[in-house]
Amino acid sequence: MKSIRFAVEPSEAGTRLDQLIAQRAPELSRARAKQLIDEGQVRVDEKLAKASLRPREGQSIAIDIPAPKPIRLEPKDLSLRPLYEDEELLVLDKPAGIAVHPGAGGEGETLVHGLLHHVGDLRGIGGELRPGIVHRLDKDTSGCLVVAKSEASLQRLQSAFKARQVEKRYLALVHGLVAERGELDTLYGRHPVDRKRFSSQVREGKRAQTRWTRLAAHEGGARAGKPQAGRSGAGEQSGSASFVEVELLTGRTHQIRAHFADAGHPLLGDSLYGGVKREGRLDERDPIARAAKAVGRQALHAWKLAFAHPSSGKPIACTAPIPSELRAALGALGIDPDALGGPPLPAPPSAARAAKPAGAVLARGVAKRAGK
Repeated sequence: MKSIRFAVEPSEAGTRLDQLIAQRAPELSRARAKQLIDEGQVRVDEKLAKASLRPREGQSIAIDIPAPKPIRLEPKDLSLRPLYEDEELLVLDKPAGIAVHPGAGGEGETLVHGLLHHVGDLRGIGGELRPGIVHRLDKDTSGCLVVAKSEASLQRLQSAFKARQVEKRYLALVHGLVAERGELDTLYGRHPVDRKRFSSQVREGKRAQTRWTRLAAHEGGARAGKPQAGRSGAGEQSGSASFVEVELLTGRTHQIRAHFADAGHPLLGDSLYGGVKREGRLDERDPIARAAKAVGRQALHAWKLAFAHPSSGKPIACTAPIPSELRAALGALGIDPDALGGPPLPAPPSAARAAKPAGAVLARGVAKRAGK
């Protein structure tokens, strides 16, 4: 058990007890301070107190911090791949198909199960020996994810995310041809009808900003051949798609997926925001349909993450290699990500380079700002 003792300074007099503790002990969040107070681990002049108490100058504060309790989850070896790791934090390359947190029933393998196996030097978050998830990625989104090993690191990193001091860049495949560059700056909130979804078409909500650059495109055209059952005949137009780099200036739930869907460009493979529905109208031979089948989930990858270290302040920049299923989808569209200019995009060691058939169009120049 760790103990902290201090006397209230003149400048601190009148501050709420939970807030005062969080200020004096940076390793404790205000929520954790309140938890300790409610558990009877905090005394003011040797008496138990409430979180709302406002101590006077000179009063003594005593805090006992119990050793973290083991979390009630079984560690599992998920072969997680770290991109950066030290005693304070971990940045890993999250694979698609793994949820970050257990659901209400706690069943199944999640990232937390894998982290409990991988990380051997956890120092406790909220009184439990568990990893501190700084931000989240959807289950079927791959790429960079930051995890804190201590309460202090978690608080500092979350503050950096909230203050927009973290650079977040994604790669996505979206339906249709988007402008070569653009930005969406909208209100954002729950969808008024489907509560599983979010929307930028709301009257009230928080601000959401998404900026993109089109890296390449597959332009559809007339397709000759015999009609299939339930499909239109010869001369049907095939689909188009854009490969985009997306910068998140805010971090709302489903922000990239909802913003592009509302602008008429849902992500390939996105069943919640209309991508799969659009693919269902395509001939199975269409390159877009083949690309969606190859990726097998929403085509979104958290590519790059850059931020200042929570303790030293040194810059940390991580890049998650493009996963093999996204490379296969790009190959089906005739897009070679390593031919887009600039440094080559990292690839997993086992990923095969796709050939570049006709139909791939690289984006050049700058188009006017577009929201659709």
